Amino acid sequence: MQAPKTPEEPTLRRIPRSRGTLSPMLTALAAMFLQQTFASIGKVLPAVVAPLVIAELHADPAWVGVYYGISAAASLFAQMGCGSFIVRYGALRMSQVALVLLGGGMAVAAEGGLPGFGASAIIGGGGAAVSTPTSSQLLGRVSPPRLAPLVFSIKQTAVPAGVLIAGFLGPAMAGVWGWRGAVLATATLCMAFAAMLQPLRARFDDDRVPSRRFRLSDFRTTIALVLKAPELRRLSFACFAFNGAQSVFTAYFVTYLVALGHELAAAGFLFSVVVAVAVPCRVLWGWLGSFHLAPRLVMAGLALGMAGSIALTGLFTAAWPGAAMGLVGAVLSATAMSWHGILLSETARLAPAGNAGAVTGGVLSFGQIGALLGPFAFSLLLRLTGGYGAGWALCTIPALWAAISLLRQRAPIEQAKALTAKTAG
Repeated sequence: MQAPKTPEEPTLRRIPRSRGTLSPMLTALAAMFLQQTFASIGKVLPAVVAPLVIAELHADPAWVGVYYGISAAASLFAQMGCGSFIVRYGALRMSQVALVLLGGGMAVAAEGGLPGFGASAIIGGGGAAVSTPTSSQLLGRVSPPRLAPLVFSIKQTAVPAGVLIAGFLGPAMAGVWGWRGAVLATATLCMAFAAMLQPLRARFDDDRVPSRRFRLSDFRTTIALVLKAPELRRLSFACFAFNGAQSVFTAYFVTYLVALGHELAAAGFLFSVVVAVAVPCRVLWGWLGSFHLAPRLVMAGLALGMAGSIALTGLFTAAWPGAAMGLVGAVLSATAMSWHGILLSETARLAPAGNAGAVTGGVLSFGQIGALLGPFAFSLLLRLTGGYGAGWALCTIPALWAAISLLRQRAPIEQAKALTAKTAG
């Protein structure tokens, strides 16, 4: 039996369609796609202009890793603690806040100096991390359950889109205005789009609960929400495994190919090609999960494909043809870089009514831990063994475990929701 609602517990309200306007789903999808694109641009741009920053500040290149490490830590805490803010102020308002914090963090970085970049990583990294839980809260309200995997997957294609935009426009803007001008221009665009979202607030934030307050116990409550429900627990571990594999792939694939004797330009080009595969695959997996297979089975298939392609990657030698390496890399990209939409849609579906943002933040926090530990463990094994094989082999274990967990007989949805509702209450 579901636990009784407390006075502050939000309820799920479907947003009616007004005559003469786009459907709430299409409007929300467009808005969240664009805000996720800006968040992705803001997260990637510092890496794009990093060579110019390092040259001007005479900094050690290792500071790039420190910057993103601080950003990941800030993201972890922001995602774990954002649930009450989303409930109190609304998903649309918190999307605006995320963009303003991201823009503000980038403006701080433009002031120059390593302390400024440290502050930028905390402010901007934490702000950008809130964009995904807020969009999950909003899209969970307006998406029909059957279409949710496809809708979430389309929204998540904004992430690689932002990466491509930053990679293409970042150097061009820096060439015209310098790296500071490029950063400030992007910060201005983030804040401008936050203002452009304001007319939608009355339409999409009508479910907010102004009496909700943030408490330090929210961190513990968020983790309890995702650990006490069996299906959410499996999704949390899958997010840990998937995000860890994705981080290792993006951090080491090019370096690995160069170590095998390939030219840097050729390795970078191959990496760009295989990463581009992730864009249509995100939509493809969402389509399969909406119309043909249970999302849980799609994710299990992705985990198996991830484990197999990672294992094959660890077997690369200088004798392997480039086409064969590209094919394995494409499979790895199609799995490790393309799981986000379908996992997020399942998370929102299993969350208690009105708590999709908090639960999404909890699940993603496990993914952030995977993103921190994966590259660290890989680099440690690389240092200890002097080769890449052990690191790739280690990455297959979480992915394979996630596949087995997702294929196990799941608990009834009603039982999972009852457990999460009891914890939330």
